[in-house]
Amino acid sequence: MKKLLEYADEGDTVVVWRVDRLGRSLIDVLNTVNVLRDRGILVRSLSDGIDPATSTGRLMLNMLATLAEYERELIMERINAGIAASKQNGTKFGRPAVNPKVIADKLAVATDARAKGRTAEEAARLVGWSRATLYRHQQALAISAPPSTEASPPPGSTDRLA
Repeated sequence: MKKLLEYADEGDTVVVWRVDRLGRSLIDVLNTVNVLRDRGILVRSLSDGIDPATSTGRLMLNMLATLAEYERELIMERINAGIAASKQNGTKFGRPAVNPKVIADKLAVATDARAKGRTAEEAARLVGWSRATLYRHQQALAISAPPSTEASPPPGSTDRLA
């Protein structure tokens, strides 16, 4: 299809067995027909008799497009109704929650590996993570960790770093 669209020039006629062969969906077909028409390329369909160069052919294509849009909306309504019914029945969607203990254990192994001189990539691979996942868990731990309990000098203290 890509080669056809690149090859066809103004004044050419694209002949197809059926008009639906011009795309994977009806919207694709309509877009392809419009692109071809805008470039001055005629489209002829052998079996279904739809000729977008005529007003009747364009009417047929537009009616098909309207029906396709209606069908898509019905499908979306059915999908959303099915999702809502599944949620009411207790179905959980998405990835299963990961046990925080498992993450903490893997993070400890990776941190230990880093302390022994391994790269972040190697430490992450050691526990089955990507480097980005290792960094994400380290950042989440740093954000959720309580502030350090080290004693700080009292306010107004004269002990300053030089």
